[in-house]
Amino acid sequence: MHEMKVPGKLFIAGEYAVLEPGYPAIVVAVDRFITARVTMSEQQTLSLPQLGLANVACRFEHGQVIFEETDARLAFIKNTLDVVHHYLRESSIETKPFSLTVTSELDDVASGRKYGLGSSAAVVVAVVSSVLTLYRDQLMVSKKLIYKLAAIAHYQTQGSGSCADVAASTYGGWLHYTAFKASWLKEKLLEQSSIAQLVEADWPYLEIEQLEAPQELVLAVGWTGSSAKTASLIKKIEPLKLQGSTIYQAFLRKSRDAVSTMVEGFKQNDRKLAMTSLSANRSALLELSQETGGAIETVHLEKLIQIANHYGAGKSSGAGGGDCGIAFTSTDKLEQLHKEWRDVGIVPLDILPATKYN
Repeated sequence: MHEMKVPGKLFIAGEYAVLEPGYPAIVVAVDRFITARVTMSEQQTLSLPQLGLANVACRFEHGQVIFEETDARLAFIKNTLDVVHHYLRESSIETKPFSLTVTSELDDVASGRKYGLGSSAAVVVAVVSSVLTLYRDQLMVSKKLIYKLAAIAHYQTQGSGSCADVAASTYGGWLHYTAFKASWLKEKLLEQSSIAQLVEADWPYLEIEQLEAPQELVLAVGWTGSSAKTASLIKKIEPLKLQGSTIYQAFLRKSRDAVSTMVEGFKQNDRKLAMTSLSANRSALLELSQETGGAIETVHLEKLIQIANHYGAGKSSGAGGGDCGIAFTSTDKLEQLHKEWRDVGIVPLDILPATKYN
């Protein structure tokens, strides 16, 4: 049996802007994991025990995965297995049945709390990497291969997104990430291009650079108790993009500048510069939010950030509108920051960057 542990993620900087070609973000993998266990088997089955799905039989037929149970929650895994199966077939590898079990610690299943740690992307990466592991003697399995197959599957299912969460779950650690041109990938998929050729191609704009955080920089994470709906916030920004709005263009520039400064802070081991750039990105997002009427910062997120700013710098993470907020602080200030968060009903999460896994 092979076991793969794949980390969740948190957005640090560059949200929304990263959806535009050439605009970077910083994302970090975190030490909450999706675990996939896979073994060769006589019959192909999938188990998702936390969803109450055990030993769901599935088979490959006419180039597609067929599940014996119809459940919308299986869509991501179905598309992922389709993509991996196509890739293996195009690589002249004969596929064999396997038993796959996927479990998650990205959300608190017992309490129903959802933290927004990128669970669908992590599941896709876990499925890709665990199935490819079965064919390691016939394949060169690289992070880039896992990322591209997972990005194709994720994009086919969701139809949008930067896939920064896919990159974080694949590579781990802190990443300076620029998304591929989504319209290019969409066009290739509509042409039904060979998956193997698509994986080998250079993806326009895609850049993935691993970073080291400044020494003494501590990432603190607080959960505000509400869950974000990414799609609805993106829709509010769409009209600005279509109008070629100067406000939107200014936001993109400010976001790019904040991310570039943060990368500089990381590379120069400059904690204060990293904190300043986090605040600059927060300001850019707030201005965009005010223009669109979209609530990137809820009342709880605003409190989280105000407190964080006494001990370093704070910001929403990801889509905003709820879920988690983040802070850059230092070890000596972390305990007091956590205490003040608790006092206003924000739950500090015991989450650290996942720099090494598997």
